[in-house]
Amino acid sequence: MSFEQQSQKASEKIHSGRVFSSLPMPEGVEALVIEASVGPLTAIHAPVAEGVKGKGTALFIPGFTGSKEDFYELFALLPQRGWDVWAYSQRGQGDSVAPSGIESYGRDQTASDALEVAAIITQATACDGIHLLGHSFGGLVAQATVIKDPSPFRSLTLMSSGPHGWPGRKADIRERLLNSGGVDLWRLDNPDKADWPDDRLDPLQRFLRERSERTSTDQLIGAIDQLANVHDTTFEVKDTGLPALVFHGIDDIYAWPQEWQHRMAILLGARYEIIPDAAHCPNGENPVPTADLLDDFWSKH
Repeated sequence: MSFEQQSQKASEKIHSGRVFSSLPMPEGVEALVIEASVGPLTAIHAPVAEGVKGKGTALFIPGFTGSKEDFYELFALLPQRGWDVWAYSQRGQGDSVAPSGIESYGRDQTASDALEVAAIITQATACDGIHLLGHSFGGLVAQATVIKDPSPFRSLTLMSSGPHGWPGRKADIRERLLNSGGVDLWRLDNPDKADWPDDRLDPLQRFLRERSERTSTDQLIGAIDQLANVHDTTFEVKDTGLPALVFHGIDDIYAWPQEWQHRMAILLGARYEIIPDAAHCPNGENPVPTADLLDDFWSKH
């Protein structure tokens, strides 16, 4: 099969989707569906802005309780800097396909999804490699992805993500989910607002509630099990030879110890940065310097 035929076949796996929930999507961003082996994975895409010279392509993987919408703010900025950016909701997140069973959400499955999405994007756009970014839990998925096969990627960025987990991590949330009788995590955390009508919630809260309703409990438990995994993949990532960036917000103190992230960067030979006026989600808490950092790092690789 020729490359043109492969590209056409890949493009057939990407089609228009629907905007999820009530959160306004930035201008220039499009909702898509990527037909992966596991089923339809919902995605967003923001092409390089008109009149701007293109620099390359990047793929974003969201974190625990997250989804593609977490990157809206960055997707409003990066195309102006020359980047063609893509993100997808992982299996079981938001409006993506959600196979049943906790065993469907292991590290091998989530990494395989990322590789397949990267392959479809590469073939559909004929891009020359992808810059891969994982946020928090998505960073664990991104590490497993490049360990599995680094060849589709030009670099690896770990945003607010660490080298490994620890025993009992989020065990309380895991137990609450298992004993919830199907009640979603947002409602467990916000019992006073659980049954409020939509018009009593602001757009962000409505979005968070709907995303939580649609997110698979099996996915959350599978993600927790990955987050608690004590295996340190730092040297396996280093062996890929990919340039790496490790960064987090200055007030990011709960997900991973900052000293772990710094040590990981040193061992990887990675660039290490701290975003001011941000915590665990610099993508939304302080997106302009975050976009500037990504632009600078990717442009050098």
